[in-house]
Amino acid sequence: MTHRIAVLPGDGIGPEITEQAVRVLNELGLALVIEQAPVGGAAYDLSGHPLPPETLALAQNSSAILFGAVGDWKYDKLPREHRPEQAILGLRKALGLFANLRPAILYPELANASSLKPEIVSGLDILILRELTGDIYFGQPRGVRIATDGPYKGEQEGFDTMRYAVPEIKRIAHLGFQSAMKRSRKLCSVDKANVLETSQLWRDTVIEVSKEYPDVALSHMYVDNAAMQLVRAPREFDVIVTGNLFGDILSDEAAMLTGSIGMLPSASLNASGQGLYEPSHGSAPDIAGKGVANPLATILSAAMMLRYSLNEPVAADRIEDAVRQVLSQGFRTADINESGMTKLSTAEMGDAVVAALNK
Repeated sequence: MTHRIAVLPGDGIGPEITEQAVRVLNELGLALVIEQAPVGGAAYDLSGHPLPPETLALAQNSSAILFGAVGDWKYDKLPREHRPEQAILGLRKALGLFANLRPAILYPELANASSLKPEIVSGLDILILRELTGDIYFGQPRGVRIATDGPYKGEQEGFDTMRYAVPEIKRIAHLGFQSAMKRSRKLCSVDKANVLETSQLWRDTVIEVSKEYPDVALSHMYVDNAAMQLVRAPREFDVIVTGNLFGDILSDEAAMLTGSIGMLPSASLNASGQGLYEPSHGSAPDIAGKGVANPLATILSAAMMLRYSLNEPVAADRIEDAVRQVLSQGFRTADINESGMTKLSTAEMGDAVVAALNK
């Protein structure tokens, strides 16, 4: 079967890291049609929009999207609708990408690179499911206005609306329970139900969905406590399901438990299984072009793409095994390097993974 993949390198280190992931994909012997298109600031420079119609059409007509990163300080003064980050929001909305899967796995070889003590994080394997298309990021109304009442009447005030509908909560909850069934059958739902009406609806709906999954142990945790527990006893978590805002924060916190955000892949899926796959880190314009970026998160994102959207689990396993081999051989990029290891450039790390694939 031929798989059509859209590669959107983006800005900063995006082109460097996606190049290595594409190299790895091309070594698998699969029937892949890979097409590239500009996105983010790179697309704005070419066409005046971060998500040109041609790029969106390519993404819509592909089985999966391999995404690099978007953003650069030089675009910060653009109107919001033209900033590079609008490209990823536009793709999520247009493709209906409602579920973000963020695994946080600590490879044994990187235990000393974690910001926490090895005895706290060794064996860490968490999957965070973040709802992507609702919540305060997309709720209306929103904006800036002059307050007409209250203690700050006459002053400017900003406002955003947090909102979720039951169907939105149900579909991410089902995916959370289904993911837990494939792992340790533990699901923690994170909310702020003690103060937010939206979160109370979230909790009530997750409890209702849980009745369909009697074999999964469901727990609930307020987001502030969850943030604390992630650094106190992270191995107590297996699968976490939460809303857009809380998931954004908690998944980045969990990333640092693994030693480097440069190691973490992610997947954003729609109801049909089409997905956008990207590293969890950003565009890092300060190191762009220096050949020091870690491509492993993007390479592992390609593995997730093979598993979740292309139904090629054996190929996904091959990539993940190759990454483990590279780490066990002592190869490191700058972000995860330590004494006694072999420091590699971005391209050299790609070389190492390709060599491990072909052993």
